Amino acid sequence: MSVEAVLSRISEIRSQIDTLRGGPAAATSSSSSAASTSASSSAFADALATATGTTGTGTATAAAGAAATTSSAPATSVDAGAGTLATGSGATGSDVVADAKKYLGVPYVFGGTTTAGMDCSGLVQTVFKDLGVTMPRVVPDQAKMGVEVGSLKDAQPGDLIIPKGEGHVVIYVGDGKVLHAPRPGKDVRIVDNWYSDADIATIRRIVPAQASTTPATTATTGASSATDLQTAALLSMMQSGSAA
Repeated sequence: MSVEAVLSRISEIRSQIDTLRGGPAAATSSSSSAASTSASSSAFADALATATGTTGTGTATAAAGAAATTSSAPATSVDAGAGTLATGSGATGSDVVADAKKYLGVPYVFGGTTTAGMDCSGLVQTVFKDLGVTMPRVVPDQAKMGVEVGSLKDAQPGDLIIPKGEGHVVIYVGDGKVLHAPRPGKDVRIVDNWYSDADIATIRRIVPAQASTTPATTATTGASSATDLQTAALLSMMQSGSAA
């Protein structure tokens, strides 16, 4: 409910209460009603300012307090970067695995990035491109993207495993298996992971391992907080009227 709507409702309630009481306010003129509404606006602003912990009076202060309760969504990106997850596309590690499986059986071709043939880093770049995430072309650059995963025991589906020497890259599928484009004469396939932690230069997580609901939750919480503050201000005014 907007501030204007709340103020209008307050004015109606106050008029009804005064009429029921049969007090002087029942016979007030339209000019007196306008003055009452203005006073209500000021009182509401003061009550809302108190609820939000801000200082000063007036509608501007109240609006600023309500706005402060709404959290903005975190910045997102569709470009892979060092030390950060590419969250802008909404893709997750499970999506990476699902998309990579579309290329099973594609022959290895050095430098390739299409279904006619692809190499290990070409496969990785193509999969992330399908998901709306921009990735570098070669393994040494791909090895710098995303956030580092400490060890194989912490790896999640969709993570990239790069061995020492950075001459190859595989996609972790889960359950101890990886998907990759091996070498000339072979095709894209899923095999048991043969790397140990001692063999690995780095494990990189490019997109979140699972979907996050934080932005939506934050927005909902912000809206709820604003509504609660309006309610608190209204209650404060009603209590003040009762005391009078």
